[in-house]
Amino acid sequence: MQVSNGRPGRVEGKVVLISGAASGMGAAHARFLAREGAKVVVTDLQDNLGRELVEGINADLGAPVAAYLPLDVTDFGQWQSAVDGAVEHFGKLTSLVNNAGAPARGKVDEVDIETWQRTMDVNVNGTFYGMKAALPELKKNTTSSIVNVSSIAGLSGFKHRAAYSASKWAVLGLTKTSAIDFGVDGVRVNSIHPGSVKTPMTANLKRGFDQIPLGRAAETDEVSPLIVYLVSDESTFVNGANIAIDGGETAGNHQRPTH
Repeated sequence: MQVSNGRPGRVEGKVVLISGAASGMGAAHARFLAREGAKVVVTDLQDNLGRELVEGINADLGAPVAAYLPLDVTDFGQWQSAVDGAVEHFGKLTSLVNNAGAPARGKVDEVDIETWQRTMDVNVNGTFYGMKAALPELKKNTTSSIVNVSSIAGLSGFKHRAAYSASKWAVLGLTKTSAIDFGVDGVRVNSIHPGSVKTPMTANLKRGFDQIPLGRAAETDEVSPLIVYLVSDESTFVNGANIAIDGGETAGNHQRPTH
């Protein structure tokens, strides 16, 4: 497939499995990757949205470059089926984007055990299961890429977000360790850490933007180019990185008086 300017896409020849991709950031990642030449496997529990997204991508590009598979990221068996399905559809798997995530509010003394466990199951176990299921296929390539979507809550503490922040820090640790473990196999493992992004999951949050030097939330289309870069062969020496994409929110104390 060629992109609109007639040149090969930046991720031509890549086959990318994306979790939680039926809407929000995951859907944007799928569209961007497909436009840049990748085959994309959209996975989610939102079957109707996932299939609509795939139909739209394939119609826009005039080729069957996207496929949908149902996936509960807390079930390792479903992860194995998704990886097998990706290989069945497109012949190989070169990249994994662990995008699925679950929010959670509350301090330690407020969060109930069920919410804590659910947050860990989706954000930590789901990431671990995806990596474990995908690695046998990823190791077959000369170069492969895993991108774990964490959060700026995985770079600094977040008030009233004990379970969420703990889970996203765990994703950072898993990323760093795996970058060391699998670099020898040609599998690069990096994490991205978005700040405030306009998605359905964040639509009802009450928040200000004074803490962000750019003074606003990001559009999903401002995050996806980073995913394209980390999946592409432009980033073959980027391994074990944790990249904040947050408008400068974690750069320092933006709200300190200037005088």
